[in-house]
Amino acid sequence: MVTWFFVAAAAVAVIFAVVAVVARSSMMNVLALVVMFFAMAAVFALLGMDFLAAVQVIVYSGAILVLFLFVIMLLNIRRVDRLGSGRAAQALVGTLVAAAVGAMVLVLAGLLVPEYGGVLPGATAAGTAMPIGRALLSTHLFAFEFITLLLVAAIVGAVYLGKRDLR
Repeated sequence: MVTWFFVAAAAVAVIFAVVAVVARSSMMNVLALVVMFFAMAAVFALLGMDFLAAVQVIVYSGAILVLFLFVIMLLNIRRVDRLGSGRAAQALVGTLVAAAVGAMVLVLAGLLVPEYGGVLPGATAAGTAMPIGRALLSTHLFAFEFITLLLVAAIVGAVYLGKRDLR
């Protein structure tokens, strides 16, 4: 039963990832990305990675996509240019790089050992959220808060640059 849910969530993630790339409407791209992020959270939850599932929903589906929607609405982007409307050399290089990355992912997936829960040989399993929280709120607190201030400054700068002159 869990296998069927996993296959369904993975299929939804792949389908909506393709829709997010192919759709010409920028709002449709973001909405397809929302569905894809939730499907990926379901895949993580079904694999027993509860922390990653929660981070996927909170950080990506929450914060990052709100930022995307904010920028799209601020810039008033209606349609995206047709795929492949650039130079032929750029399309060729992009296709070759995408094929190389895809081949690398397939080779690495072939190296996974099922007996160890799909972990690469020699790699250690990921820990819980507790060491991450301790590191963020103790030794890396200044960097954590500085990034927060940097993001707020970027949003204020985007609003200032995007404001319209009412004269």
